Amino acid sequence: MPNLEGSHNGNVKNQDSSASSLFEIGESDLCRLLERPRHVNIERKRSFDERSFSELSITSPPRQFYKNSENSSRVFDNFGSMSGRSTPRSFTCVEAHPIVAEAWVALQRSIVSFRGQPVGTIAALDHSTEELNYDQVFVRDFVPSALAFLMNGEPEIVKNFLLKTLRLQSWEKKVDNFTLGAGVMPASFKVLHDPSRNSETIIADFGESAIGRVAPVDSGFWWIILLRAYTKSTGDTSLAERPECQRGISLILTLCLSEGFDTFPTLLCADGCSMIDRRMGVYGYPIEIQALFFMALRCALQLLKQDGEGKDCVDRISKRLHALSYHMRSYFWLDIKQLNDIYRYKTEEYSHTAVNKFNVMPDSLPDWVFDFMPKHGGYFIGNVSPARMDFRWFCLGNCVAILSSLATPEQASAIMDLIESRWDELVGEMPLKICYPSMENHEWRIVTGCDPKNTNWSYHNGGSWPVLLWLLTAACIKSGRPQLARRAIELAEVRLLKDHWPEYYDGKLGRYVGKQARKNQTWSIAGYLVAKMMLEDPSHLGMISLEEDKQMKPQMKRSASWTC
Repeated sequence: MPNLEGSHNGNVKNQDSSASSLFEIGESDLCRLLERPRHVNIERKRSFDERSFSELSITSPPRQFYKNSENSSRVFDNFGSMSGRSTPRSFTCVEAHPIVAEAWVALQRSIVSFRGQPVGTIAALDHSTEELNYDQVFVRDFVPSALAFLMNGEPEIVKNFLLKTLRLQSWEKKVDNFTLGAGVMPASFKVLHDPSRNSETIIADFGESAIGRVAPVDSGFWWIILLRAYTKSTGDTSLAERPECQRGISLILTLCLSEGFDTFPTLLCADGCSMIDRRMGVYGYPIEIQALFFMALRCALQLLKQDGEGKDCVDRISKRLHALSYHMRSYFWLDIKQLNDIYRYKTEEYSHTAVNKFNVMPDSLPDWVFDFMPKHGGYFIGNVSPARMDFRWFCLGNCVAILSSLATPEQASAIMDLIESRWDELVGEMPLKICYPSMENHEWRIVTGCDPKNTNWSYHNGGSWPVLLWLLTAACIKSGRPQLARRAIELAEVRLLKDHWPEYYDGKLGRYVGKQARKNQTWSIAGYLVAKMMLEDPSHLGMISLEEDKQMKPQMKRSASWTC
């Protein structure tokens, strides 16, 4: 049975009428907002954590605008405070710079309400094709929308979303006759309106309706990360301190920190449990989940009260973070030296001094990785498990590794070096490859099960996803490379509006709108806005970035016999 929640006071927000509410702002103010961002004075090799927010803030930063009435708009300063003045309607500057204004209109059009309150944004508003589950509010998809609203001084929808999904967490969750863990967050939910009964109902999906029936491991992590972003942006700690929020965090982490047969601190996952929600050979210990796990643990340390049950949870988190950071930095990291070491590995080593601890066969190294690896650069590979290394590049995992400081400053700089050196492969004509390279022929048939959606250079199999623009921008700013972010944003601006904000692009260079890509994809819209606002005012990075924890930087020694 589907999970339902209903109400009978049902005034659903009329999305069509709200969608038609456009920006009504002054010409001079909007010109300031939409003009090309000025140069950010950041040294190329110096990370964001080494510089203060005041250094990075641009002189006289622009105000942000969000339409809220028929004849006026609220004008916010960079701290979300209302300036107290309204400006008359003017579209002169909108016509000169259409993409930002159009993006805000499209984002507002995607808002979903429950009991008259905004609770999220719909995945896509594409009426030209079957909706499937694109008419739902996805936890992971809402994150860039939430950040856009927070940066624009609009925290209400984010707070409502956090509380609504928290309430959904408490529902009984079953797939066939099996009950899921209490801490599982929904992948998505949908608001249904029955006008005849004047009632509203929520249907939540915890994986029982998903492709492959896989629970969303990443939803809980994104929820914790977003709660911390809300707290940092608003300065409101009361939400996170509520007993129900404290319990929600603990329930999520209990799922991840429970004892079992694991010999690694990483989190074992099924295929399809995150953004890559189809069979793509990412089962095991995928980098995306490990990076999000690390970031959620660090965010939870800041959010949990250190008393009673919370203190016990904090102690367990601290121990796991130390083990996880060592494991990831040691065994998932690949640069030219480590690649050469793996190439020379001996196999069948049996002792605690073994160099090849996972018994990886050197002959399993793919040919492409030798050409892909630059002399200066590196990245966290896709997966490490017994006798298996997935050498594919995954964008989300590496960007989150930088933002969470799972990557050391040196590793973060190396990741940026790799992106810059392999720009054509990873960015091409439309940012940004979700993974690289794609699988084809026999490998595609075996790994994906002949998935017609994940064909060569399409969708999850090497497709280009505009939503990743906000993660790249945040990672670039933190690593001291804002010029890379600006270059990627300018590339995206050439096509996104003209192509009606597609979900993804196909082809080796990302030249073609994806063959099954939905148009007006909300997180493509929000991802662009977040990237644009973050580059304009880098102090926004604070809500989604964590500084390096010096205590998690022990000397890394793999074994006594490490030198070859």
